[in-house]
Amino acid sequence: MLGSDVMRGYNDMLILCLLCEGDSYGYAISREIERRSGGEYPIKETTLYSAFGRLEKQGYIVPYQGSETQGRPRTYYTITDEGRCAYAAKCAEWHVLQTVIDRFAKEDMGNGNDS
Repeated sequence: MLGSDVMRGYNDMLILCLLCEGDSYGYAISREIERRSGGEYPIKETTLYSAFGRLEKQGYIVPYQGSETQGRPRTYYTITDEGRCAYAAKCAEWHVLQTVIDRFAKEDMGNGNDS
Protein backbone atom coordinates (compact mmCIF):
# COMPACT_ATOMS: atom_id res chain seq x y z
CA MET A 1 0.00 0.00 0.00
CA LEU A 2 1.07 3.54 -0.70
CA GLY A 3 1.79 5.74 2.28
CA SER A 4 0.23 9.15 2.62
CA ASP A 5 3.70 10.74 2.49
CA VAL A 6 4.17 9.40 -1.05
CA MET A 7 0.77 10.66 -2.18
CA ARG A 8 0.74 13.98 -0.30
CA GLY A 9 1.49 16.15 -3.31
CA TYR A 10 -0.97 14.35 -5.55
CA ASN A 11 -4.17 14.07 -3.50
CA ASP A 12 -5.42 17.28 -5.06
CA MET A 13 -4.72 15.90 -8.53
CA LEU A 14 -6.73 12.74 -7.83
CA ILE A 15 -9.69 14.71 -6.53
CA LEU A 16 -9.60 17.20 -9.40
CA CYS A 17 -9.40 14.33 -11.88
CA LEU A 18 -12.58 12.78 -10.51
CA LEU A 19 -14.37 16.12 -10.43
CA CYS A 20 -13.42 16.72 -14.08
CA GLU A 21 -15.55 13.65 -14.77
CA GLY A 22 -18.53 15.02 -12.83
CA ASP A 23 -19.68 16.47 -9.52
CA SER A 24 -19.38 14.18 -6.53
CA TYR A 25 -19.25 14.03 -2.74
CA GLY A 26 -16.62 12.96 -0.21
CA TYR A 27 -17.54 9.32 0.39
CA ALA A 28 -17.96 8.58 -3.32
CA ILE A 29 -14.66 10.27 -4.13
CA SER A 30 -12.79 8.30 -1.45
CA ARG A 31 -14.28 5.01 -2.67
CA GLU A 32 -13.38 5.81 -6.28
CA ILE A 33 -9.79 6.67 -5.34
CA GLU A 34 -9.50 3.38 -3.50
CA ARG A 35 -11.10 1.47 -6.40
CA ARG A 36 -8.92 3.03 -9.10
CA SER A 37 -5.80 2.50 -7.04
CA GLY A 38 -6.62 -1.19 -6.84
CA GLY A 39 -6.89 -0.86 -3.07
CA GLU A 40 -3.31 0.44 -2.87
CA TYR A 41 -4.39 3.87 -1.66
CA PRO A 42 -7.33 4.07 0.73
CA ILE A 43 -7.35 7.84 1.29
CA LYS A 44 -8.01 8.87 4.87
CA GLU A 45 -11.10 10.95 5.61
CA THR A 46 -9.03 13.69 7.28
CA THR A 47 -6.73 13.85 4.25
CA LEU A 48 -9.70 14.07 1.89
CA TYR A 49 -11.51 16.84 3.75
CA SER A 50 -8.29 18.82 4.25
CA ALA A 51 -7.81 18.66 0.49
CA PHE A 52 -11.39 19.82 -0.10
CA GLY A 53 -10.78 22.83 2.14
CA ARG A 54 -7.51 23.67 0.40
CA LEU A 55 -9.01 23.26 -3.09
CA GLU A 56 -12.01 25.41 -2.16
CA LYS A 57 -9.78 28.13 -0.71
CA GLN A 58 -7.74 28.16 -3.94
CA GLY A 59 -10.92 28.53 -5.99
CA TYR A 60 -10.51 25.15 -7.69
CA ILE A 61 -13.74 23.60 -6.41
CA VAL A 62 -17.09 24.87 -5.17
CA PRO A 63 -19.25 22.99 -2.65
CA TYR A 64 -23.03 22.83 -2.80
CA GLN A 65 -25.75 20.96 -0.95
CA GLY A 66 -27.32 17.97 -2.64
CA SER A 67 -31.06 17.42 -2.78
CA GLU A 68 -31.32 13.95 -1.24
CA THR A 69 -34.81 13.11 -0.06
CA GLN A 70 -33.66 10.81 2.75
CA GLY A 71 -31.20 11.61 5.51
CA ARG A 72 -28.92 14.60 5.69
CA PRO A 73 -28.14 16.39 2.42
CA ARG A 74 -24.66 15.63 1.14
CA THR A 75 -22.12 18.27 0.25
CA TYR A 76 -21.20 17.90 -3.40
CA TYR A 77 -18.23 19.48 -5.12
CA THR A 78 -17.91 20.85 -8.61
CA ILE A 79 -14.69 21.85 -10.33
CA THR A 80 -14.12 25.40 -11.59
CA ASP A 81 -12.28 26.49 -14.71
CA GLU A 82 -9.33 27.37 -12.46
CA GLY A 83 -9.50 23.85 -11.05
CA ARG A 84 -9.35 22.36 -14.54
CA CYS A 85 -6.25 24.45 -15.27
CA ALA A 86 -4.67 23.36 -11.98
CA TYR A 87 -5.42 19.72 -12.84
CA ALA A 88 -3.75 20.09 -16.24
CA ALA A 89 -0.70 21.71 -14.60
CA LYS A 90 -0.47 18.87 -12.02
CA CYS A 91 -0.65 16.29 -14.81
CA ALA A 92 2.20 18.00 -16.66
CA GLU A 93 4.20 18.16 -13.43
CA TRP A 94 3.56 14.46 -12.86
CA HIS A 95 4.95 13.53 -16.28
CA VAL A 96 8.17 15.43 -15.56
CA LEU A 97 8.45 13.89 -12.09
CA GLN A 98 7.84 10.41 -13.48
CA THR A 99 10.62 10.88 -16.04
CA VAL A 100 13.07 12.03 -13.36
CA ILE A 101 12.20 9.23 -10.91
CA ASP A 102 12.41 6.62 -13.67
CA ARG A 103 16.02 7.67 -14.20
CA PHE A 104 16.82 6.62 -10.63
CA ALA A 105 14.45 3.72 -10.00
CA LYS A 106 16.14 0.39 -10.64
CA GLU A 107 14.02 -2.64 -11.33
CA ASP A 108 16.64 -5.23 -10.43
CA MET A 109 18.63 -4.20 -7.37
CA GLY A 110 20.25 -7.62 -6.98
CA ASN A 111 22.22 -7.76 -10.24
CA GLY A 112 25.43 -6.31 -8.76
CA ASN A 113 25.52 -3.44 -11.26
CA ASP A 114 24.52 -0.68 -8.86
CA SER A 115 27.20 1.75 -10.01
